[in-house]
Amino acid sequence: MNDSPADNSASDVTRLLVDWGHGDQSALDSLLPLIYNELRRVADSYLRRDRPGHTLQATALVNEAFLRLIDQDQINWQNRAHFFGAAANLMRQILIQHARANHAAKRGGERQKLYLDEAGDVSQSSDLDLVALDEALRDLEAVAPRQCRIVELRYFGGLSIEETGELLSISPSTVKREWTMAKAWLRREISHRDE
Repeated sequence: MNDSPADNSASDVTRLLVDWGHGDQSALDSLLPLIYNELRRVADSYLRRDRPGHTLQATALVNEAFLRLIDQDQINWQNRAHFFGAAANLMRQILIQHARANHAAKRGGERQKLYLDEAGDVSQSSDLDLVALDEALRDLEAVAPRQCRIVELRYFGGLSIEETGELLSISPSTVKREWTMAKAWLRREISHRDE
């Protein structure tokens, strides 16, 4: 049985990450073209859902996340999932820092509104402030770490239900169920903060 090209690509990424983690700098050169487009897709997916006129561009987000990823000392990359999970986490941090800086610059001006769900899933009333979302996610992580990770991968990482399940080694139905519960919890938590 032959592996599909997608399976080969994932295997190549995993092999190169492990080689790079063991100090092979040439592996990083080979890795970059394999992961850059996927990181760019994730960033585009996120920024498409953000408010119009966002000052942070996908290329800048990807470049900043990638620079932070390669700057980390002695990371033992386990596989592609580990790498893209770390990338989603870094993109979240970068976006939160950017939102806080913009909010501070505006000193109480218009808040950034974001949608927790994909387009069409939820009404306009479920707009979220990125900083409020981050604070609520920190609380969610304390009570339901996997649900927090699912939100991070789906919302900040732009991953599909299936990709998220693959990265977390859980079924797509479990991802769907926990994604639904996490969204409800976050909406309730954020609405209580606004009162």
